[in-house]
Amino acid sequence: MVYEHEIPSGSKLYFGASATLKRRIEAIAAETLANEGYEEIVTPLFSYHQHEAFDDTRTLVRLNDAENHEVSLRADSTADVIRIVTKRLGRSSEAKKWFYIQPVVSFATKESYQVGAEELGGSFEATTQTAVRLLEALAIRPLLQLSNMRIPLMLHRTYGIELDALKAMHVEQLERQQAWMQQLIAIESIEDLRDVSSYPEDIARELEALRQAAQAVDYAPMTIAPLYYAKMRYYDGLVFRMIDKHRIVAQGGTYRIDTVQASGFALDVDACIARKMNEGTADE
Repeated sequence: MVYEHEIPSGSKLYFGASATLKRRIEAIAAETLANEGYEEIVTPLFSYHQHEAFDDTRTLVRLNDAENHEVSLRADSTADVIRIVTKRLGRSSEAKKWFYIQPVVSFATKESYQVGAEELGGSFEATTQTAVRLLEALAIRPLLQLSNMRIPLMLHRTYGIELDALKAMHVEQLERQQAWMQQLIAIESIEDLRDVSSYPEDIARELEALRQAAQAVDYAPMTIAPLYYAKMRYYDGLVFRMIDKHRIVAQGGTYRIDTVQASGFALDVDACIARKMNEGTADE
C-alpha cells in the first residue's frame, strides 16, 4: 500500500532550511560561473542519446515519444549540452563556456540536482581551478583527487588487465604483475611522480601529464589516484573528483564527444546541502 504522503525512494524533498540552502547554493553557483564567463543553458529533460554516455545503460529511465522512438530521462547533462550547443545552436551563439543548474534522474527513482559547467576546447587545469573557486565560494574545501583515464585504459588495452577489475578498483591483478604495476598502486602524491623512469614509456608519459596538471592546479589537500576509472564513456584524459567527508561534491575532467574536445565538471548540490546541514549553517 502506498500512502498519500509517500514519495518514491530516491526522490528529493526540500523544505525549510534545506530548501533555503538549495536556493542559496544555486544562486552562489550561478553568480560565480557567470563571473567566470559562462552562459547559462537549461536542457530538455528528455533525450535520445543518453545511452551513449554510460558504460551501464541499466541506470537509464526509458520511455517513448509520440512516434514511438525510445527516449530517456536526463541522467547526464554533459553530452546533451555539447551536442545542443554545437549542432543545434550553431552560429546563433559564439559562447564556448556554458553552465546549467538542473536535476538528473536514474533508474529506478533516483533524483539529484547538479550545477554543471562545460567549456568547448577548455583545459583541465582551468576547469579544475574553476571548480575549486566555486567550492571556495561555498566555503567548502574538499580533498582534490587527480587521475588520468589513459592509464587504466592502457593497462587494459596494452597490458591485459581486466577493465572490470579496474572499474571496481580490485587491484589484485596488478599486485601479481611486474614491479612497476605494483608501484602504480602506491602512488598518492606529486612527490611519488617525481621520477617515472621505472615505468614503460607510454605509462610514464601519462604519469608526467598527471604531475604537470597537479603542479598547475596547485591546491591542497590533494591526492593522486592513477588507477581511478571514471565510468562515463566520454572521459578520455585527465579527470578529478572533489571529496568531502567521504562524499563526492564535484567531479569532472577533459572529454571528447563526437569530434568536440571539451572540459567540464558537475557539482552535487545535494552533497553540498548535506554538508551545510551537518555544519548547522542553514540559518547563517
